[in-house]
Amino acid sequence: MVIRHKNQRVIVLIDVQNLYHSAKNLYGARVNFKNLLLEAVSGRNLIRAIGYVAKADEPGEASFFDALEKAGIETRIKDLQVYPDGTKKGDWDVGLAIDAIRLSSKVDVVVLISGDGDFIPLVEYLRAQGNQVEIIGFGRTTSTFLKEIADDFIDLDSKPDYFLLKGGNRNLVSKLPKIIKIK
Repeated sequence: MVIRHKNQRVIVLIDVQNLYHSAKNLYGARVNFKNLLLEAVSGRNLIRAIGYVAKADEPGEASFFDALEKAGIETRIKDLQVYPDGTKKGDWDVGLAIDAIRLSSKVDVVVLISGDGDFIPLVEYLRAQGNQVEIIGFGRTTSTFLKEIADDFIDLDSKPDYFLLKGGNRNLVSKLPKIIKIK
């Protein structure tokens, strides 16, 4: 059982592409980032929340990025890479891992919101450094081993009505946790 208390310092790192595609493929819906952030923080001290996104120049993309920022989530944006064979890639794994390692000494808890098994070595490293590591993701698309090695796993499939938006971005920015900035 994981222990949570109000004085824990928390960073939340969100693999936005992973969440977006899981929510779309599993439910035909979008993620409610307001409720996601509230769940991740769980009444503790939020130091930073960072969302990693790929820019694809799609309609509505700018308003989505703005909504993330209004929700208190810093965005790290990189251009989507399009290869000659038509495949596209917007991978932020290394950038997210570097931020996690860089910021981990300033916090007690790292909340990684992703189901990507590529983060297993990162979780092992952070735990070895003394951080509590919590994973949040859709259970059906989250790596089994990633769930097992984390201190806690929160399954978004357990409350899809709470974590997903079927319509617009309603209630995206109300009741957000206060962010405590660190240098």
